[in-house]
Amino acid sequence: MKRILYATALAVLLLGAHSAPARLPAQAAPPPKKASAIQVLMITSDEIKLPAEFQISLYENLIQQLEKQGGFQHVYREGDRNADAADLVVLHSTVRGFKKGSEMTRNVTTVSGKTSIDVHCQFTNKDGKTVLERDLNGKVQFFGGNLRATLDFAKKAAKLAHDNFGANSAS
Repeated sequence: MKRILYATALAVLLLGAHSAPARLPAQAAPPPKKASAIQVLMITSDEIKLPAEFQISLYENLIQQLEKQGGFQHVYREGDRNADAADLVVLHSTVRGFKKGSEMTRNVTTVSGKTSIDVHCQFTNKDGKTVLERDLNGKVQFFGGNLRATLDFAKKAAKLAHDNFGANSAS
């Protein structure tokens, strides 16, 4: 009796494996296409109370780092009427977290007083279709002013944009 059960179970397993559809290897999503221009919208902070100097610094550092990083013929600000390139990428940024540290505490004891900003970045095409989303953070952990966290974020966001959409990127 045990042999009959064993043989039946083996037959079911073999038939099930034989009739299962062939699995294709996972195909990687096509890399985002290159863009000649990027438009940066004002950084919003709906849920988080962000001081005005941080919001302005985030935006200005982001524009500056995108221009410095290169890879785009044009970096447009929100509301720029010249932003009409066919391959335009639009960057939407939303602050999701903010912790204002203490510069004095950081300078005295390098283990506390960290400032950090968490920002959700969404890249869309000209039609509003999302092509890339990432959560980035900026922080100043040891020495420097609190606004250096905005520069840290801007460098990371500019690198992300350059690596995925820049005309002369390596991908």
